[in-house]
Amino acid sequence: MKYYILCGEASGDLHGANLMKAIKQLDSNAEFRVWGGDLMEAEGAVNVNHIKERAFMGFVEVIKNLFKIKQFISLAKNDILKYKPDRLVFIDYPGFNLRMAEWAHNLGFKTHYYISPKVWAWNTKRALKIKRIIDYLYVIFPFEVDFYKRYDYDVHYVGNPLVDAIEDFKPDENFKANNHLNTKPVIALLPGSRIQEINNILPVMLDSIESYKEKYDIALAVAPNFNLSFFDKFEKTKGLKFIVGNTYNLLKNCEASLVTSGTATLETALLKAPQVVCYKTSNLNATIAKMVIKVKFISLVNLIMNREIVKELLQDNLSVSKVQTELNKILIEPGRSQLLKNYNELKTIVGGSGASMRVAKLIVNPAT
Repeated sequence: MKYYILCGEASGDLHGANLMKAIKQLDSNAEFRVWGGDLMEAEGAVNVNHIKERAFMGFVEVIKNLFKIKQFISLAKNDILKYKPDRLVFIDYPGFNLRMAEWAHNLGFKTHYYISPKVWAWNTKRALKIKRIIDYLYVIFPFEVDFYKRYDYDVHYVGNPLVDAIEDFKPDENFKANNHLNTKPVIALLPGSRIQEINNILPVMLDSIESYKEKYDIALAVAPNFNLSFFDKFEKTKGLKFIVGNTYNLLKNCEASLVTSGTATLETALLKAPQVVCYKTSNLNATIAKMVIKVKFISLVNLIMNREIVKELLQDNLSVSKVQTELNKILIEPGRSQLLKNYNELKTIVGGSGASMRVAKLIVNPAT
C-alpha cells in the first residue's frame, strides 16, 4: 500500500521513522511519501518537504509566517491528490495537520492521527472537531482516553513511542572518551531545536553554569540540522563541548541537565538524567499562553505524574540564581535520589515498548 505521513518536528520525524519500520514488517510492499525529516528519509521515504522548513514556534512566529504556511498547505493538498495514498497519517503538529485532516476528511479520505493534539491543555472544545474529522486517533498518554470519553469519542491508547526509541538505543561505551569528557562529571544543556527557543533560553543557561566550569564539563546538545557557526554569537559557549545529534548518549553520561520544555523532558526522565526544566518565550507569546492554557505544568514529566517532580523555571522565574539553586539540589543528596525514585514511578505509568507496532497494526488493518 501507499502511505502518506505528515509531521512537522524532530520528535514527529523520530516517531514517524519508527512507525515506518513497523509498517514495513507488516506490509512488504509499503511505499512512503512524507513531510518529515532525516530519519524518515533514512527509512526510504520520499520527502516532499523537510521539517526544518516548517520550524515555526509560538503564536507570533506563526502569524509572521502565515503566507508561507498557506503555501505549504496548498502544496500538501496538491501532492496528496496526485499521490492518491491508501493510508493518510498525521503525526502531532496540530496547527498544520488538523487543517489538512479536515480538508482530507471532507474529500472522503480516512484520517489516521498519531499523537493527539494537546487539546486537554487548552481550548478543550477542539475535541469535538477532532472527533468529527479524525476517523482513528492514537493517543500516547493514559489520561487522554478518559479525556476523550467526556466527548463520547473512543480513541486507541497505544503507549508512548519514546519508550520504543529509548529501548532501541544502544549506549556508546566510548562516548565520553570520543568527546573528551573523561576527566570531569558532565552537566548537559538541552536548549531546544528551534532558533527562537535557543535565542531565548540558551543565554540564561550559559550564565547559570559559568561558575560550574571548574568542576564540571559543560556539554551542549545540538540538533543535527544546526550549523555550529550559529552558536558563535553566544560568547559563553567557548570552551563547551558540542554534542551534535547524540543527545541520548549525552544524557546517559551526565550528572544533571538543563532542559527546554517539550518532548526532551520525558526523554531525559526515561534516560534517568536529573533535570531542571527551563522555558522562556516572548512576552506576547507568554501573555497569550496564560490566557488559554488550562494545565498546571508544561513539562510532560509533571503532566503525566500530575504533580511537580521536576522543577519548572518559566519566564521571569528563569533566572541565574534560581537555575543554580535547583541545579544544586539535583547534584547532591537527597534531592538526586528522590528525583530518580520518581523517574522509576514515571516509567511504570508510561509503560513498556511496542507503541510503534501497535499503531502500525491499526493503520495497516484499521478496525471498522
